[in-house]
Amino acid sequence: MGKKAQTSRKGKKAWRANISTEDIHDFFDKSTKDAQSGGSLKEVPSESLFFVDKSSDLSVKRKIEKNREKVLWRDSILQKNPFVKPVPSSTNRKKNQKKPPAAPSAAQNGSKDCTASSSEVACLWASTGEDDNKVKKIRKPSLIPAVEVEPSGCSFNPSFQSHQDSLAHAVAEEMQKVYRNELGPLPVPETVPGEAITEEDKYFLDADGGSNDDSSDDLEPANMDEDGNIRPKKTKRVTRVELNKRARRKEVLKKEADAKKVKELSKEIDSLPSIIQEIEKENKEKEKRRIRRVVAKQERLKVRPPRLGKRKFEPAPTQVLLSEEITGSLRKLKGSV
Repeated sequence: MGKKAQTSRKGKKAWRANISTEDIHDFFDKSTKDAQSGGSLKEVPSESLFFVDKSSDLSVKRKIEKNREKVLWRDSILQKNPFVKPVPSSTNRKKNQKKPPAAPSAAQNGSKDCTASSSEVACLWASTGEDDNKVKKIRKPSLIPAVEVEPSGCSFNPSFQSHQDSLAHAVAEEMQKVYRNELGPLPVPETVPGEAITEEDKYFLDADGGSNDDSSDDLEPANMDEDGNIRPKKTKRVTRVELNKRARRKEVLKKEADAKKVKELSKEIDSLPSIIQEIEKENKEKEKRRIRRVVAKQERLKVRPPRLGKRKFEPAPTQVLLSEEITGSLRKLKGSV
């Protein structure tokens, strides 16, 4: 901003016009604020502004007792309901106070006599005492046998018939494995034989579009003129008579369908007893199948453990001796390698 213009001070009248009145305005503003706030602080006596604190400080013990006398919010809520027990203020559990052992009484029902000693030693044959009444857990019976018993034909000295049965069972297991490998699905080959496509064949495949359907070429359009131009299709105009015929035909078909539904419903109502018998028969068959599944599952558990992973359980082959290896004595058995 530019400099303030200097006024002329030649006359007394011009000098009075330049006197500042800011201090007067400040005084009026201050007096107005003091009147609004209750008066000036200079006019207020010192007794009302200052005072001497002569009260003694509370001790720490008194403060703690005062805090203990306060009722917590949770306790005040619980006090309203007499049936609700208050929450304990401490989480420390009370120590189990050992009761003094009772004086041994005289023996009853043929028990030995015991006398109370000065050291208060409990008598072993006393009728009174603390018994450990612990309830034993009852385990569920396991379906899996504790010991797997092999058939009698697998013994070191079996009978001829039992040995032949076990041998036939072992041969059947091996033949099942052979047939499963021969008749099972073939594995996916790692490499597929084929010939490389030449560049010319690629061009032909691209031009053909990868489709061998030539039926579209054989079909000739029906709306073609002799000159090869496509003729526009002529739309037949439907008259009012034709529309009425179609509406009547639609109503007749609807009535026939409703009558057919009513007839079928009456037949089902008449055959209701036979339907109930069929449902009962199906329920009985379902129950039989369920029982068979449960029994089969229990039998499988006796032979193999429950499936836990993605691989199936494969039982070990039957350990049966050949006819030449049967010696009839444990001393002559050959050890397995």
